[in-house]
Amino acid sequence: MKSEQRFQGVAVSPGIVRGLAYIYRPDEELPPRRSIKEADADGEIARLHDALGNTRRQIIELHDKVKASLGASDAEIFEAHLMVVEDGVLIEEVQKTIRRDLCNAEHAFQIVAQRYAKSLAALEDPYFRERAADIHDIARRITRNLLGKTTTTLADIKSPHIVLAHNLSPSDTAQIDRNIVLGFCTEVGGKTSHTAIMARSLNIPAIVGLHQILAVENGADILIDGYSGLLIVHPTDATLFQYGELQHSKAKVEQQLNELRETDSTTRDGTHIILSANIEQPGDIAQAAASGAQGVGLFRTEFLYLSGTTLPTEEEQFAAYCQVAAAARPHAVIIRTLDLGGDKLHATLHPVAEENPFLGWRAIRVCLERTDIFKTQLRAILRASTCGSIKLMFPMISGIAELRTAKRILEECRAELREEKIPFDEKMEVGIMIEVPSAAIIADLLAKEVDFFSLGTNDLVQYTIAADRGNEHIAHLYEPTHPAVLRLIKMTVSAAHAADIWVGVCGEMGGDITLTPLLIGLGIDEISCGSAVLPRVKRAVRSLDAAACRRLAADALDCDSGSTILARSEAVARAHYGELF
Repeated sequence: MKSEQRFQGVAVSPGIVRGLAYIYRPDEELPPRRSIKEADADGEIARLHDALGNTRRQIIELHDKVKASLGASDAEIFEAHLMVVEDGVLIEEVQKTIRRDLCNAEHAFQIVAQRYAKSLAALEDPYFRERAADIHDIARRITRNLLGKTTTTLADIKSPHIVLAHNLSPSDTAQIDRNIVLGFCTEVGGKTSHTAIMARSLNIPAIVGLHQILAVENGADILIDGYSGLLIVHPTDATLFQYGELQHSKAKVEQQLNELRETDSTTRDGTHIILSANIEQPGDIAQAAASGAQGVGLFRTEFLYLSGTTLPTEEEQFAAYCQVAAAARPHAVIIRTLDLGGDKLHATLHPVAEENPFLGWRAIRVCLERTDIFKTQLRAILRASTCGSIKLMFPMISGIAELRTAKRILEECRAELREEKIPFDEKMEVGIMIEVPSAAIIADLLAKEVDFFSLGTNDLVQYTIAADRGNEHIAHLYEPTHPAVLRLIKMTVSAAHAADIWVGVCGEMGGDITLTPLLIGLGIDEISCGSAVLPRVKRAVRSLDAAACRRLAADALDCDSGSTILARSEAVARAHYGELF
């Protein structure tokens, strides 16, 4: 008998499964630099275009396969991949590199692709940071096509196994047969990675962020707990019995959550909390509705700006916003205006790199300077307001002057549409993200100017504590329950209610059922979170007593320790809905 080993990671797709380990090591190509003569440059460029053509055909095959098996929403992953393969700016840059550096096509492509991936990885939004993995996926495929090599895939697995890998790309997960791949674990990745999204669509347990799992022997008996993020190697009989009991109880909980989808998200003592969904692109609205969401609390529009080689037109944006608004009726959709750094909009718009992009030219700061881009988006949002109930939200507001300038530009767009006799909702609500400490501190002033607040807790925590949660050296400092963060939230809520406007949460705190008692106690009116966790948040809300939550929050605001506050909130949560943990 071999001794039991346990590895702790991040759960991204729930479920419990036991099986044999399959160690997946796809071939990584690191093409060496090969010098060429100037006369050979055209030949290398021709090789590049042949490889791009082959890659395009392969991606279309994957797209069609995923669309047939999982649906159009998951297949959109590969539509984004196609846009990269057809990206004129990227291809032109590779061709310039071949001619300038007189090097082989695969080396030139690798250099340019790495630059693109680095640019995405530097974005603040975790969803778009993790799109860098997509670039690596495409680069690997194009490089292997340039080298004339076939790719090792998960389709090579012939019997049921649990896959352990350093990482899985969208191309890898597209090859998954859920009857063969029972679940998977990776050393890297996050909850918003395509790998995690695909695992949830396939409904197979998955864990990411596990360290040194490739040291596990191939064929080992393993069990993965997709609820707590635990990988167990050589589970004992006692462990197997424990998990057998847990599987039975979890099945009952999932059935109960399904039954809650059409119920109200109201506490036991009658406080109603609006529960809405965060979405990334139009195809996500179906899953949001299926989860029981009361509309969309955060529609991130950045995908429109990152998925093509040119800026999206007014008509393209109007179609996307209208699609979501119509599908969400009668509920509202809150559209956040562009929230990217200027250097990520398009290679030709802002080529100068910034030393500290998180404190630089981004979000509303870009829009107020590039009013041509801003007005195109505002016009599209206004026009789409006739398709359903749409609300508009400005990100990264740090002061009154920014907000008033944004509102003035919005009014200019309204005047233009009136002049053109194009209809729009004259009473469309306008709100702002509270994600900068300066905005929270002057929330009483800002509340006089808008119809609602939405707390972007990811950035609010990061900027308040001055800790990048993506930096492993200081990750322990990133603490959502830090007393300063809670005081800023309470300050914001009090200012909003005093001005008779509502306030929501659309950051990761909203989807964390450990913190639901605290958010209700602080007076939050709306919680917007990922569709996958929304039924759990609803169960949490319906299990709690708002008066007790307010007492918890009052104690927390007098507490000097974030860890103590977290422990107290978790104790309340576990006492009322312990079966969800």
